[in-house]
Amino acid sequence: MISPSTPPARPLTERVAAPKQLAVPPSRSEFQWRSLVPQDLDSLFALVTECETHDDPPYRTTKDELWEDVFVGPGKEPSSNTLAAIAPTGHVLAYGRARVLPGDERTVRAFLGGGVHPEVRRRGLGTDLLTWQTGRARQLLAESGKDLPGRIATYVEDGMADQVAVLTAAGFAPKRYYTEMRRDLSREIPRIKLDASLTLEPWRAELDDQVRLAHNEAFADHWGSEPLSPETWMEGAQHFAPQWSFIVMDRSTDRTRVAGYLISGRYEQDWPALGYTVGYSDLLGVRREWRGRQVATALLTAAMSAYAADGMQYAGLGVDTDNPSGAFGLYERLGYDTTRGSALHSIETQPAPRPSQRRDP
Repeated sequence: MISPSTPPARPLTERVAAPKQLAVPPSRSEFQWRSLVPQDLDSLFALVTECETHDDPPYRTTKDELWEDVFVGPGKEPSSNTLAAIAPTGHVLAYGRARVLPGDERTVRAFLGGGVHPEVRRRGLGTDLLTWQTGRARQLLAESGKDLPGRIATYVEDGMADQVAVLTAAGFAPKRYYTEMRRDLSREIPRIKLDASLTLEPWRAELDDQVRLAHNEAFADHWGSEPLSPETWMEGAQHFAPQWSFIVMDRSTDRTRVAGYLISGRYEQDWPALGYTVGYSDLLGVRREWRGRQVATALLTAAMSAYAADGMQYAGLGVDTDNPSGAFGLYERLGYDTTRGSALHSIETQPAPRPSQRRDP
């Protein structure tokens, strides 16, 4: 008897059902559909500001962030990957974008983003945009040339019932949940003593790429994580706070190594919406070899002290509720409290094996 071998997976190009031609929704008298161009930035920013004021997420987007999100960086290509409803006045009434991150190695991910002005909601613009975005995402997944699992995804803040309803109708389902947490800095901050071979050090620019590589290694066992290229690593750098960022180095041998790191961001535009000032821990990672040695605790408490020294009221961070490293429990032990959450909604295109023929004796 010859045991059947594992049948080959269908290529991603077959699984995503990408449309050969992507139809643009029909225009109406009050607007026309077209791609975004750099000259739309001011009107686009006004739209995003109106949406965030109405929906009240725990953040606010700056014009610089929006410029980077839509127009700058690998995989953006606004001429083909954005669609907007433009009023005769030139105002942007709604927009959507799709992007595949070029460095994905385990799952090819297409992320969607966008918004509809509160005054023109419930008129089908969101549904039309999502149909176009999903079709474009399928094309981008197919164009990646990678025979891997595929994912079309978008993040939704808690309380956005209308957005969830539109996504559900389009075939999306919640895949992963995330929690925002904060820690009152008026409370005493613990002092942590590391092993003699480990040193807690301020951020140094010359170690930036070493930290990137350490991050890719530390997060290799985390759901949804993919390696960051030097280009994607630098995205969002306008809010990087080096004075609030730290590295733990292992100096037990002649070859000094990065054991862990904490990268902070300063998001002053969010503080009025939140109602308090906060130093935010964007990235925290410990490489597997150094886990269980209080590296993460030392990094978090160092950041807390730095935030407090600069007058911040809280330390903040976000966590995957199913984080395999036990991070959620660590944050609770250090005094972090849950504030609100979000969910990743996705369409998954997992490999489906082709039928195989079994040879019996």
